[in-house]
Amino acid sequence: MHKQALSAIEARVTKPSTSYETIKVTPISPLIGAEISGIDLSRDLSNHQFDEIHRAFLEHSVVIFRDQNLTADQHKDFGRRFGKLHVHALQVIRTEGQGEHERLEVKATQASKYVAGEAWHTDVSCDLEPPKISMLHIDTIPEIGLGGDTLFANMYLAYDLLSDPMKAFLEGLTAIHDGALPYTGAYGYKPDTPFERHEHPVVVRHPETGKKVLFVNRGFTSHIVQLTRQESADILEMLFRIVEITPAITCRMRWTPNSMVMWDNRCTQHHALWDYFPLSRHGWRVSVVGERPSA
Repeated sequence: MHKQALSAIEARVTKPSTSYETIKVTPISPLIGAEISGIDLSRDLSNHQFDEIHRAFLEHSVVIFRDQNLTADQHKDFGRRFGKLHVHALQVIRTEGQGEHERLEVKATQASKYVAGEAWHTDVSCDLEPPKISMLHIDTIPEIGLGGDTLFANMYLAYDLLSDPMKAFLEGLTAIHDGALPYTGAYGYKPDTPFERHEHPVVVRHPETGKKVLFVNRGFTSHIVQLTRQESADILEMLFRIVEITPAITCRMRWTPNSMVMWDNRCTQHHALWDYFPLSRHGWRVSVVGERPSA
């Protein structure tokens, strides 16, 4: 790593730890991720408890709560503390417009031909206002008691790893995020229902922390608007690979029954490991509508 990248990591590692009164926060790695304990999300949270959870969430970008036996309503109620719930187009298609829309079912079985999230991506970045937060509650883990971990990457640091000339080059560039891309690419078919397709800056500024984030992902980003298609493909491949070849900016969440992971979709990417076929894994995801990404 170059000196500037090491300085960014050093600033994160040597940052004084934050104290909390109502929760216990245990970092999972020096650069991203923490476990929050001492809280029951099925109960009504005080404003102080919620504020501390929010503060830990912004600091660590990904947090896991274990042993949370949540009903559908409790899951959604916790999400609503952060804002309006997101409705995923895939869930509407699955239910044919009927039933549960504000929670996305996440499952894999012996009959699955593919699983959602089996590559590095940011959730639904194709939306005009992509989700700012996703909360995945896993109720069933593979029968052998392990497998199906989720990897998360720190996209603040992905940006910091770039050289100053590359940062300057990316400023002002925008990219198309296409909701059909996961289906035509990873899944190998073209969906009948039209998906969202929007243009966002390649480098955005987090609306709450004010820090710059690299905002392109292999799952949804099709091309950079201002470049030729070949230039775009080469630059995007380089940017995508920062996450894929830099394990130092990632953490690995190991699921246990009734654990819930909440991640900041504005400054992370994630990758769900499908290392448990033909076993089963099941859960539900609630997401919160965010802001339109801006530089």
